[in-house]
Amino acid sequence: MSFRRGVVRQSKFRHVFAQAWKAEHCLDDVRVSRVTWDGPLCAANPTFIAVVIEAGGGGTFLVLPLAKSGRVDQNTPTVCGHAAPVLDVQWCPHDDNVIASASEDCTVKIWQIPDGGLTSPMSEAVVTLEGHSKRVGILAWHPSALNILLTAGCDNVLCVWDVGTREMVYQLNDAHPDLIYSVSWNREGSVLCTTCKDKALRVIDPRRGTVLKVREKAHEGTRPMRAVFLADGKILTTGFSRMSERQLALWDTRDLSEPVVTQEMDTSNGVLLPFYDPDTNMVYLCGKGDCTIRYYEVTDESPYVHFLSLYSSKEPQRGAGFLSKRGVDVNKCEIARFYKLHERKVEPISMTVPRKSDLFQGDLYPDTAGLEPALLAEDWIAGQDAPPILVSLSGGYTAPPSKCGTLRGRPKMLSQTNTSPTSTTAPPNPVAVEMESEGLELQLYISQLIVSFYLVILSSEKLRLVRYKGENIYFLFFLWWKRASILLSNLIVSCLFMLLSLNVNFYA
Repeated sequence: MSFRRGVVRQSKFRHVFAQAWKAEHCLDDVRVSRVTWDGPLCAANPTFIAVVIEAGGGGTFLVLPLAKSGRVDQNTPTVCGHAAPVLDVQWCPHDDNVIASASEDCTVKIWQIPDGGLTSPMSEAVVTLEGHSKRVGILAWHPSALNILLTAGCDNVLCVWDVGTREMVYQLNDAHPDLIYSVSWNREGSVLCTTCKDKALRVIDPRRGTVLKVREKAHEGTRPMRAVFLADGKILTTGFSRMSERQLALWDTRDLSEPVVTQEMDTSNGVLLPFYDPDTNMVYLCGKGDCTIRYYEVTDESPYVHFLSLYSSKEPQRGAGFLSKRGVDVNKCEIARFYKLHERKVEPISMTVPRKSDLFQGDLYPDTAGLEPALLAEDWIAGQDAPPILVSLSGGYTAPPSKCGTLRGRPKMLSQTNTSPTSTTAPPNPVAVEMESEGLELQLYISQLIVSFYLVILSSEKLRLVRYKGENIYFLFFLWWKRASILLSNLIVSCLFMLLSLNVNFYA
């Protein structure tokens, strides 16, 4: 059955349209990586965008403020700590300044990006995870537990890490007989689904180390498959048929014997990368090497997957980054945004619902996942599960102060709160202490000088008070002094009162 010819039910997302941003708002002269890996090569959050780029002598990726546009200078600082090409980058869902990178050098590194972006090349990661024997190409942060990161490598091994302690807490060595293509957590982070070169779709409990469900030959083609967990527990997969036609399939995890629905699309060779928005229940399919982005709405009503529209452009895409919902422009009814990677350019593409009202459209923006984690790492390891903590986008989202320890200001990510008795504070800077002491002495000296001056003034019988040009600075002088003494006195008092009125911080 072809969903394009089918009748689409009435939906507020039926008329969603995609629009590329103007050239002046794109990033130019970005040398996107040519690595032979079917990954997005880009990640974006409300603060930064990261792009894997070409570089000689190691793995490098670019991190820029999201608002950056125009030409990117070749001398722009990069993150360059890997010894081999970078294959994947993923921002932490609980800290917009923390990013993980996976590389062909068999390591995973965690980086702390300073506020405002990089001012110099960054080569030292705050955390390095070593546990794979071959290149690492897949990263997946836990959606609700702080510091839990899953990695998958070409050694067919899944590793779950507690980044705060730098420890591998779980390892699945025998769950996959061949190369792992994709990994996706469910909404609560209790289980995950994977696709493999053996054409099987698996549902795995990483804490128990067991495979709960297996569907052999989810797609019969030999090209790579992808899978993503949906909010209601179903799984959406993309792959190829025996005749090399690209397919989309929906699966019910309670029974993987047959797909809920399957659709054939075209015969292109590009791997379809699914991007899922749990707030709108929409799925976007970006094919590597394609010039199109397809988007669908998934519902509980037949035919379950509703084709909405197709965005086409002239230039093929080498990858794409999907912006988290906290970063979209709610004032323009933007429900999603992609960052399309060209050969030497990054082009934003907005998905917008046409609305006439300028008011906040609550039906388009249900509460979405915020930065605050629902669980600590040790809670999840102990067996607890929880969905992400949701926040409202009404009026625009502003991140609250973090209650949980992260990389910010610390040598490593912490799995405990900042009020933990194990937390440490930095020793005082001796230079700052000396400057503060000198500043206090200077303030004391000025105070004594003012008091002495006023004692002399009060002992005089002849005193005049003059206000100068409406300012709250008063000049005091004795009428019988010589003119030179008067000018000198006026100068001293003016300087002292001006310093005090400006509230100068002498030891800042």
